[in-house]
Amino acid sequence: METSKILNADFLDILFEGRNKEYGAYELRKTYASRIRNAMAITISLVLILVAGFLFAGSGKADIARVFEIPDGPILEKIEDKPDPVVIPPPEAPKPPDVMERRSLDIVVVPDHLVSPEIEVPPNEELEHAKLSLVNRDGAAFDNIDMPPSGAGEAERKGIVAEPKSNNVDSLYLSVQINAEYPGGLAAWSRFLNKTLANNYPQEAIDQEISGKVVVKFIVDVEGNISNVEAISGPSVLHETAVKAIKKSGKWIPAQQNGRKVKAFRSQPIIFSIGE
Repeated sequence: METSKILNADFLDILFEGRNKEYGAYELRKTYASRIRNAMAITISLVLILVAGFLFAGSGKADIARVFEIPDGPILEKIEDKPDPVVIPPPEAPKPPDVMERRSLDIVVVPDHLVSPEIEVPPNEELEHAKLSLVNRDGAAFDNIDMPPSGAGEAERKGIVAEPKSNNVDSLYLSVQINAEYPGGLAAWSRFLNKTLANNYPQEAIDQEISGKVVVKFIVDVEGNISNVEAISGPSVLHETAVKAIKKSGKWIPAQQNGRKVKAFRSQPIIFSIGE
């Protein structure tokens, strides 16, 4: 480039002197300033448009808020009164018929030695064969004993009892050495009473909840047959049931006195109890 043109030439022309200006680098550098201005103008225009859009959008929301402004007071809405639904109760189920019920019965049999003795006045038939005294004493019939001669007191103190001179089987003993016994003993007697009285407890006693001990007196002869059965103590409503049970018991093992079977009285306690 000529020296006179260098002072007036553009920097790019001096830089690309003798180079290929068609390559593209020259054109880029030459138009750089104009491209920067255009880019800045476009950017500022977009920013202004966005700001104007936000402002416009904000003014529109304010108008909408005023249109749908919620009042300060409560909102009242008319509610129709609806009657409560009528509930029809289901029909009652038929009541089941009453079932017959009976309380369980506990019949207790106790040994004779556990039964408290009861004072009773002996009948006239017993007094005919006993010696009158201030105390009760067991022994043979008074009219069947040979009275010992003098000196017999020593033998009596030794426990020697004279044999009755008569073997009359009709003699009735109030007290004997071995009492009459139900065949099979106490266990068999208990089973018999439970079987006999379980379903024959008097209804009146059940209704009134009556229980207790009934003592039944009867006679057992030398053959084991029973007779003269009577209840001598206990609740009267239970007497008949206890007497019937003794009469149904059949033959007993006779009492014994001095090694032979005798006819004697027998007292048998029966305890009635209403179980819960």
